[in-house]
Amino acid sequence: MPVLELMTSSGLGSLLGMRHALEPDHLAAVSTLVSGERNGVKAAFLGACWGLGHTSALIAVGAVLVVLRAEMPRRVADGFELCVALMLIGLGLRAIYLAARQGPAGPAHLHHHGGTVHAHHGAPSHIHIGAWTLARRPLIVGAVHGLAGSGALTALVLTTLPSTAARLTYMLVFGLGSTLGMAALSGLLGWPLAQAGRHRGLARALSLAVGCVSTGLGLVYALTSPLWSM
Repeated sequence: MPVLELMTSSGLGSLLGMRHALEPDHLAAVSTLVSGERNGVKAAFLGACWGLGHTSALIAVGAVLVVLRAEMPRRVADGFELCVALMLIGLGLRAIYLAARQGPAGPAHLHHHGGTVHAHHGAPSHIHIGAWTLARRPLIVGAVHGLAGSGALTALVLTTLPSTAARLTYMLVFGLGSTLGMAALSGLLGWPLAQAGRHRGLARALSLAVGCVSTGLGLVYALTSPLWSM
């Protein structure tokens, strides 16, 4: 019977994790990250990086709380939620700034000719440190989301699951479900973004709209934070 309960809770946890990836603040944050991508595979990779950061933070904090059989202090949880709000504002403003920089001819970048600096339109120069550089931002964004959600998830598993092993397993499959859900969603977003990227005006408008939504949502979350009433 404990094995059956564990399998049932694990299946439910993975499904809830996929559903968790569709929450408005998660969608807003990841949309700002993948709005500049023109490839579905790369967009899915960025979504998976968000999920890995989210799962790592969720398990790291949640495991400590589960082992100690403690709940996260309300003020700390509210502080993490405020961090998410500020992050959404920052991501949104960044997307708006990048859209404003693009102009009708596409993104602009600086190019050096000796001591002379020129501004050119088109793709930026192909100097890359590696895939890790591309993935670092969604990993950090996912980790912040994971910190904000760890308190509520820990409170849930402490009251519903009988053992420490079952609680930790549930949190793990919940995080994996979130990772798969966000990777799949980001990959699906990659195709229409690739189509939009063929039209500079449409790509710029899309980036601007995503930035405005993320900024607006972040402002709402920040202004309604319980921390201001304490």
